[in-house]
Amino acid sequence: MSRILLFTGKGGVGKTTAAAATAVRAARSGLKTLVVSTDTAHSLADALGVRPGDGPAEIAPGLHLHQVDTQRSLERHWGELRDYARGLFAELGLDEVTAEEVTVLPGAEEVIALLELREQARAGSWDVIVVDCAPTAETLRLLALPEALDWHVNRLLPVGRRLLRTLAPLVRRVAMVSVPEDHVVGAGERLHRGLMEVRELLTGPGASVRLVLTPEAVVLAEARRTLTSLSLYGYRVDAVVANRVFPAEGADPWRERWVTAQARHLAEVAESFAPLPVHTVPYLDAEPVGLGALARVAEAMYGEADPFAPPAGEPPLRVTPEGELILALPLAEKGGVDLARKGDELIVTVGPYRRVLALPAALARRSVREAALSDGLLRVRFQTGGPDD
Repeated sequence: MSRILLFTGKGGVGKTTAAAATAVRAARSGLKTLVVSTDTAHSLADALGVRPGDGPAEIAPGLHLHQVDTQRSLERHWGELRDYARGLFAELGLDEVTAEEVTVLPGAEEVIALLELREQARAGSWDVIVVDCAPTAETLRLLALPEALDWHVNRLLPVGRRLLRTLAPLVRRVAMVSVPEDHVVGAGERLHRGLMEVRELLTGPGASVRLVLTPEAVVLAEARRTLTSLSLYGYRVDAVVANRVFPAEGADPWRERWVTAQARHLAEVAESFAPLPVHTVPYLDAEPVGLGALARVAEAMYGEADPFAPPAGEPPLRVTPEGELILALPLAEKGGVDLARKGDELIVTVGPYRRVLALPAALARRSVREAALSDGLLRVRFQTGGPDD
């Protein structure tokens, strides 16, 4: 099984550098390594100082870069759906160019990158896969997508298939447009299955997220919220990377103020994210571009630590043998968490983020007795009886 490491953080904090440096470290440790990006900015090749090739291209011994060809992958994963949508818009009178533009869905490139990641992991060719993710807000939306899509598909698709078969002749006669045929719906189902496999892969025991930040108040506040949100959706964070830390030695008065401010924020980082390790990277005197410079970054970042060890600790979501559901919500405050029960689902809301949890059969038949948030853990206890509505 591949060890999968995802790097994310607020835009501009150096997550691409941290991801690229980690990939270089892996390859130089003798691990067959793939580094890939879900960020549409595609600055990964620039950081590595190479030109991307077609497919996973070896750019150094044991190190392969995969910059996804979105257009080609789109045809493979999304082709039938897009062709149907393009034809429908053409029937509605849109010209070919406009129809082509409106069928390129927002976020499609990131979704395609995740599907490519799944295929590379399934191939079993890599010891380590390093993923340079988009900035945190986009990453959270992307990682929440598979489960949200699953909820809708499981409820709407069976009914939708029956309605399509029943109403297709009427729609063709009255609206004069085509309805999707079974092979188009089947393409949607395959896309859905693929995204659920991505979720299973990225929430599995071999995957974890690393948060990259700089020791600044605004960046730290966003990183704290990101840790809570990632855990809400079941993604494990195993480390924090504090980047661009000013060295204290030989500081002039201007830099001394930065050193003092950063020391205060680094203390907050250590306290907020404990017991996670915090890897610090000094503010360098030159931009770290190229394999040699990235190797030095990795040395400063990890020192003697093993960055590829399996993540420790319990998964964010678990059910105890006693029937207690435990969801890790680190740094969440009681007033910011809302819990609701609807049928066999538990709805957990933290700030602007919501997760709908389908309860296992043993718990779905029991009503909630009590729920409490303590020490970063939401504990939901059930009792014998019918489910609450």
